[in-house]
Amino acid sequence: MARITLRQLLDHAAEHGYGVPAFNINNMEQGLAMVGAAASVDAPVIIQASRGARSYANDIMLAKMIDALVEIYPNVPIVMHQDHGNEESTCLTAIKYGFTSVMMDGSLERDAKTPASYDYNVDITKRVTDMAHMVGASVEGELGVLGSLESGHGEAEDGHGAEGQLSHDQLLTDPDQAVDFVAKTKVDALAIAMGTSHGAYKFSRKPDGAILAMNVIEEIHRKLPNTHLVMHGSSSVPQELQDIFNAAGGEMPQTWGVPVEEIVRGIKHGVRKVNIDTDCRIAMTGAMRQVATKNKSEFDPRKFLKPALDAMQQLCKDRLEQFGAAGHGSKIKVIPMSEMAKQYAKGALDPKIAPARAA
Repeated sequence: MARITLRQLLDHAAEHGYGVPAFNINNMEQGLAMVGAAASVDAPVIIQASRGARSYANDIMLAKMIDALVEIYPNVPIVMHQDHGNEESTCLTAIKYGFTSVMMDGSLERDAKTPASYDYNVDITKRVTDMAHMVGASVEGELGVLGSLESGHGEAEDGHGAEGQLSHDQLLTDPDQAVDFVAKTKVDALAIAMGTSHGAYKFSRKPDGAILAMNVIEEIHRKLPNTHLVMHGSSSVPQELQDIFNAAGGEMPQTWGVPVEEIVRGIKHGVRKVNIDTDCRIAMTGAMRQVATKNKSEFDPRKFLKPALDAMQQLCKDRLEQFGAAGHGSKIKVIPMSEMAKQYAKGALDPKIAPARAA
């Protein structure tokens, strides 16, 4: 199985009613964990790299790692996705290195810190979409600013995140504006703001509708039933992972993430891609802390990294099963990017905007 585009995968997910977790990669162990998990349950997988990951691992190393994963696991459909691209060059160089999908996050300006105007977001996202579609690559856009409805602030990750106080309107995607945005930009997927944020410290209590606005997803899906929606910052930060981390000498304050049942609710209302990174990090570092605590004389990195890989693989397997992606990998027939480019050129993949419903 070759790499596939995000659009092809999410079309299949929509047709069959499942969601796909998108896991962030920085190194070999994470890649083996996520694709190994997908292979074990016959699922497709989305591997994504942030700008920080690309700087840490190097584009050439990432490209070669994905080549190796495709060869090791030939039956797993793999999407390679740029997470939170901040400008055209970030997205275009990703495609150059074999990414089949890019996110142009125009909700923030090029500094990846300052909330952008709506017109800026539309303009830059459309330019990236036009260029990416010429070669058959998919594009994810973002409308609204990722951040906490409790604190009114964003949470930076890998140098990407809004700074300063954010208004309630900025933190929630406007459903009517979403219709206009998709129509103008022709994105393949739309990331929305509804109270999730990066990192482990998303909520100070188990989230309810006041701080996790699932109703926004439902309303956008009502207005855009044919658009694939994306939930960012959707690690669940399970209590058991927090306990493992802290029992092995960690000092993670009590925190709450996005409950799996709420993500499943979102999948029933058009969410097809679910970004998960923090859960993977805690699973890995918790396992490494356990090794360090139990055997203080251990110095072989492999003795730390193999348990970490196993812990992350189990986490990824759980999410693939919980989101309904398991069992679908072998059902997907790869469409080459060259063919996707032809379909984009003909307008066959343009967004289907439903007519306005009567009040």
